Amino acid sequence: MSRLLLKDVRPYGEGDPVDVLVEGEVIAEIGANLQVDADEIVHAGGSVLLPGFVDLHTHLREPGREDAETVETGSAAAALGGYTAVFAMANTDPVADNAVIVEHVWRRGREVGLVDVHPVGAVTVGLKGEKLAELGTMRRSAAEVRIFSDDGHCVHDPLIMRRALEYTKSFGGVVAQHAEEPRLTVGAQAHEGANAARLGLAGWPAPAEEAIVARDCLLAGHTGGTLHICHVSTSGTADILRWWKSRKTAGAVSAEVTPHHLLLTDDRLETYDPVNKVNPPLRTDADVMALREALADGTVDCVATDHAPHAAQDKDCEWAAAKPGMLGLQTALGIVVRTMVRPGLLDWRGVARVMSERPAEIAGLADQGRPVEVGEPANLVLVDPDAEWTVRGAELASLGENSPFDGMQLPGRVVATLLRGRLTAHEGKVRR
Repeated sequence: MSRLLLKDVRPYGEGDPVDVLVEGEVIAEIGANLQVDADEIVHAGGSVLLPGFVDLHTHLREPGREDAETVETGSAAAALGGYTAVFAMANTDPVADNAVIVEHVWRRGREVGLVDVHPVGAVTVGLKGEKLAELGTMRRSAAEVRIFSDDGHCVHDPLIMRRALEYTKSFGGVVAQHAEEPRLTVGAQAHEGANAARLGLAGWPAPAEEAIVARDCLLAGHTGGTLHICHVSTSGTADILRWWKSRKTAGAVSAEVTPHHLLLTDDRLETYDPVNKVNPPLRTDADVMALREALADGTVDCVATDHAPHAAQDKDCEWAAAKPGMLGLQTALGIVVRTMVRPGLLDWRGVARVMSERPAEIAGLADQGRPVEVGEPANLVLVDPDAEWTVRGAELASLGENSPFDGMQLPGRVVATLLRGRLTAHEGKVRR
């Protein structure tokens, strides 16, 4: 059995540094100045030790768009970003709307072995919103799919959404909604506001998101199903979620916010650079501030990257033709530190809550998001809270280079990531 010793770490950033001994796949001992034999020693220098991060919203593009990302390159980016589990969205080619495709993605994740890859199944056949996909079959497959989403497309038909919530309730599934009323966003290119109007870009109004969120909360309450709202982007959505959660009614509702919606605003439209094009779009400074507050108080449950790599030809073009999406896996921690930790909105236990514990709980992962305690699975991340680093899109592990944070200096650096006691990343390099 392998033995790995982490020297001088601070679990959750609290107290004096201690040593953590990992034997096999679990934490075996925690104490000051442990005198033990180990196969490898990582000298952490007081770095913060947290449970490994869990991302509920990752686009790995395989199968079909391996020119933009693969399970292997996306897994490398995840490990380097401190993640030990990711959920791969269904909008692949072919769509992951059946057992064959989700099992392929799941098996590729196991072959690569850098992070646990959990496929997300489509809610409807071909993401068309017309007919429920094989939800039960995907759940019973080797991939054991629990989360279902047509992300990139809204399940806009309320009857289809109701049926999905009822069906997934029978086996403890989750329906993750891309909240966008399509009749309000025809031709939309950016947040509907002063900047879009001045620049001549068709607007994506906030109520297009908020109306679907309100409707689906009501449907979750009516059916008793479990709903997850993807990439919350408006202050109005935060208000609706806060109101709904205060009711303590039937049905479970959770929500995520992306790092880019915690930091960037539609002021970045000024350059017409398609790297800033994303769906839902970058909103206003007031929305950003409201989302930070909602994440801090638990109205929004977790951070999810919506990591969306694209091939160069899909971003290096005029704004209207460019595909929406941004890289996120390797920059997520730095943005959370910048927007939430440095201003005092979250401490390191709060970071563990929104990046590990709550997403693991929402996804039903028994071995992720666990406490940093003896006997627990050694899915861990070491973070240097004082480090500063500069983002270079071309140097990130993803095949795509479409990072809106290129050239930006971010605080907080991942020192090492452990998946079941094995180093998958250390000092900026993937460990295989």
